[in-house]
Amino acid sequence: MESLLSLSRSSMCWPCSVTSSERSNPTLLSSGRPVIRSAGLKPSKGRRFQPSRASQSHNYHAVHGDVSLRGMPKKEEGATKVLIPSLPEEADGSASSSPISSFFWEWKPNIAVHYETSGSHNAGAPAVLFLPGFGVGSFHFEKQLKDLGQDYRVWALDFVGQGKSLPSQDPAPALAHEQDDDARLFWGFGEEPEPWARELVYSADLWRDQVQHFVEQVIGEPVYLVGNSLGGYVALYLAASFPELVKGVTLLNATPFWGFLPNPIRSPRLFKLFPWTGTFPLPSGVRRLTELVWQKISDPKSIRDILKQVYTDHSVKIDKVFSQIIEVTEHPAAAAAFASIMFAPRGQLSFQESLGRCADSGIPICLMYGREDPWVRPIWGLKVKQQLPEVPYYEITPAGHCPHDEVPEVVNYLLRGWIRNLDSQGSVSLPLVEPEYEGQGFSKQLEYIKDGSRKSIRVRFCGSEVSSFSTLLKVCWV
Repeated sequence: MESLLSLSRSSMCWPCSVTSSERSNPTLLSSGRPVIRSAGLKPSKGRRFQPSRASQSHNYHAVHGDVSLRGMPKKEEGATKVLIPSLPEEADGSASSSPISSFFWEWKPNIAVHYETSGSHNAGAPAVLFLPGFGVGSFHFEKQLKDLGQDYRVWALDFVGQGKSLPSQDPAPALAHEQDDDARLFWGFGEEPEPWARELVYSADLWRDQVQHFVEQVIGEPVYLVGNSLGGYVALYLAASFPELVKGVTLLNATPFWGFLPNPIRSPRLFKLFPWTGTFPLPSGVRRLTELVWQKISDPKSIRDILKQVYTDHSVKIDKVFSQIIEVTEHPAAAAAFASIMFAPRGQLSFQESLGRCADSGIPICLMYGREDPWVRPIWGLKVKQQLPEVPYYEITPAGHCPHDEVPEVVNYLLRGWIRNLDSQGSVSLPLVEPEYEGQGFSKQLEYIKDGSRKSIRVRFCGSEVSSFSTLLKVCWV
């Protein structure tokens, strides 16, 4: 039991979010310096955005953003501080956040996919799809939808078996005369599966297919994928399998592995040796184990403890998202879905194989990793950088497993810059990168206003010339 519980904790990404309806937005403009291209990447075509202006003056240097600060002095030699926009919640009345709409998409019988979207009014703007980590859902990206929805068309979905994408009916109900308290509390504990659930397994292959069909049927055009933890794994898997649907992939502390049992297509003989592989109903022994483990990990105290592990900054307010997590754990399908996920087979492609296929297809990749992540440590991002030296690598500190939610100002700023770089065919340089440092490694202090105070976050960048593992450790992880 303890090993399974440890696995669940090492894979989960419990979020935390603070929202508001207004924004302080000292947006930034690319300086007049010569622009550069991101080495080795093949950007997709897209719309270039016209810069707007902000009215404030600041004693800081802004690099490669959207618009400049009026009265801002030019960069002095050796300057390392960069002022970036705050979130809408820090508004001074000059901007407001983009509203979020929530929908359900009927993908399969009794399986409706929940998703949220923002920025539908931005006709012609790039489409961006966010994929969450294990144990959370689209609410994890509220700070991205409200902020980036001002410039792009943005979506975030719940993987089936998680968030609000749980089945609407019991996949394996107990017979009426067999129902007890457990049968009412836990769906999937019966003896026979319903016809619609006979092949249901919450696996990486299912999530890849879900995202594929969502892009094709709901969004209707190629997208920029952004995935955190498990979401990063699935984003890369989809891009490797269907490169025509993906314009670029951003990995946020992406887990480099998922699943322990062999894949039935790659290893059919070995797969048959396992008596249960995440299907419905749950075997009696698995039911007992699931009840014990679920009682522990769904306990409010355990959830708060997990939140403390995920975030380096414990001052981030978590009450709203904490209640959303509790709500999900109370759904009768949640416990059996958790067990199915834990015992589901691996995907047909490993993380490394997906990386290789993306490289062969010319899919642009960007790496953003929180340095203080206790689960998917930055060493895994550096290994990706070693395999694909041309991809940009940004290490953010202090930040934990979910940097997009802990330091959304930094991640949103980097995402905007990276998308502009690709959409401009490289005529706009990568965020924070200056021509003389294109292939090298450096660090900068990013500053912004949060809760009325100035906050500073360090970002290390590794360029295309930094590829040997020893050099990566020295430049990017010292």
